[in-house]
Amino acid sequence: LCFDPSMNEVTYNGAYPALRGISMSAAYESTLHLSFEVRGGLFMRQMHHWAALLFMASIVIHMARIFFTGAFRKPREANWAIGVILFLLGFLAGFTGYSLPDDGLSGTGLRIASAIMLSIPVAGTWISASVFGGEFPGHLIIGRFYIAHVLLIPGGLLALISVHLGLVFKQKHTQWPGPMRTNTNVVGERMFPRYALKQGGFFMSVFGVVALMAGLFQINPIWLFGPYRASEVSSASQPDWYVMFMDGLVRLMPNWQIYIPIAHGYSIPPLFWPAVVGLGALTTVPMAYPFIEARRLKDKRIHNLLERPRDNPERVGIGAMAFSFFLVATISGGNDVIADKFHISLNAMTWAGRIGLLIVPPLAYYISVRICLGLQQHDREVLAHGVETGIIRRLPNGQFIEIHQPLGPVDDHGHPIPLEYGGWVVPKKMNRAGALAPAIKGFFFPVEKPAEAPVSPGMPPVSGKKREEIASGH
Repeated sequence: LCFDPSMNEVTYNGAYPALRGISMSAAYESTLHLSFEVRGGLFMRQMHHWAALLFMASIVIHMARIFFTGAFRKPREANWAIGVILFLLGFLAGFTGYSLPDDGLSGTGLRIASAIMLSIPVAGTWISASVFGGEFPGHLIIGRFYIAHVLLIPGGLLALISVHLGLVFKQKHTQWPGPMRTNTNVVGERMFPRYALKQGGFFMSVFGVVALMAGLFQINPIWLFGPYRASEVSSASQPDWYVMFMDGLVRLMPNWQIYIPIAHGYSIPPLFWPAVVGLGALTTVPMAYPFIEARRLKDKRIHNLLERPRDNPERVGIGAMAFSFFLVATISGGNDVIADKFHISLNAMTWAGRIGLLIVPPLAYYISVRICLGLQQHDREVLAHGVETGIIRRLPNGQFIEIHQPLGPVDDHGHPIPLEYGGWVVPKKMNRAGALAPAIKGFFFPVEKPAEAPVSPGMPPVSGKKREEIASGH
C-alpha cells in the first residue's frame, strides 16, 4: 500500500522541497509520497475527492426530487429513510476520508470533532477517550478512521444501496400521471436492453466528467497546509460543502452555556446544541416526514403517481425553508473568509447569519407557496379558456380581444367547456396544442408528405388565390 495509516513521527525527505526536514506523521508523509512520487497518485486522489463530493451532491439532488414530487409516500417510506441514512453514512465517509492525511486542515476537523464529543453531558469525556484512545489527538485515531473509511462505512453503504435497489425492483419506480397510469399500476420500461444501456451510458459519462475534473481542477492541496500540530489552527479552515452547514451553525450559536447543579455540577456548552442536537434533528425529522405528512392528511392510500410540485404548495414551502436554512448555514460556515475578502466586520457577518436563519426560511416558504398557487391558477385558466394564440380580433364595437384555442369541446355559444386538471403538464403554447404540424420524418430529405397545418380559431383559412393590395384610398 502507498498509504500508511500511522501517526508515528517521521522526518520528510521526499520530492516536495518546501517540507524537507520537517517532522510529521507517517500518514502525512505517505500521502505526500502518493501525491508526488507515485505515477497517477495525485490524479487518483483528486478523482476520489471529486467523486465523493459529487456522490453527496447526487444524494441531495435525488432526495430533493423525491421530496418535491411526493415519491416518498406509501409504500416507499422505507426507501426514503434509507436515503437519509445513506446521506449520513456519506457524511461520515467524507469526514473520515479527509481526516486520514493528518494535514493541518484535517487535523483541525478532528479537533472540532473532539470538541463536539466533549460537549455531550456526562458521557462526552468517555466517548472522546474511547474514540481517540485517550487524550486528543492520541496515536490511534488515523488507524481507526482508516478501517472505518475503507471497510466499515463502505460495507454499510453497499448494504443499504442493495436494500434500496431491491425495494425499487419490488415496488417499481413512481410515474407521472398519463394515459393508462393510475395509483394501482406502474407503467414502466423493460430492464434490458434500453434501461441497462441508458444507465451504462450515464455511468461512463459521469466517469469521464469526474476524470476531467480530477485532471484540470486542483482540490485539497495538503502540501500547502503542512502537518497537523495540536497547537496550530489556520484561518479559512472550511470542510467540504456537505459539512459546512454544521460548521456554520456552530459559528452562529450564541454563547449560551447551561449549568446543571447536580453532584459536582455539569454544564452544557453552546457547541452541544447545533452539533449534536441539531445534527440529530436534521437526521430524524426528515426520516419521519413521510409518516408525519400521511398522519396529518389522514392519507393511507398507495401512491404510484407523482405530484407536480405546484400541486402541493405546503410541501414545496417546507422544502424551500429547509434549503434556505441550509444555504444560510453553509454561507455562515465561511463567514471569516467572506469578512476578510470583502472587508466586512466578522461580528456583522455573524449577526447577519443569525438573523438570516430566523427570517430567510419563513420568507422562502411564503414566496414558494405563492408561486405554486400562481402556477395552479394559470393552469386552471388555460383549462377553462384555452391557449393564448396571440391573435387579436377587433369586434364591431371597437373592442380588441385575444382569440384562445380551446383544449376541448365548446358549448353552443362557442365558449370552451372547462376541463378537469389531470395532474400533468397543461399545454401553454400553440405548438404544444396542435397548431404546428408534427415533425417530418427523414434525415436530409423528407420521406413523407407533410400534414397540413391546422387553422387557428377565429382565423379564416388562406386561399391560394392571388392577394389584392389594400390601398389607402388616396
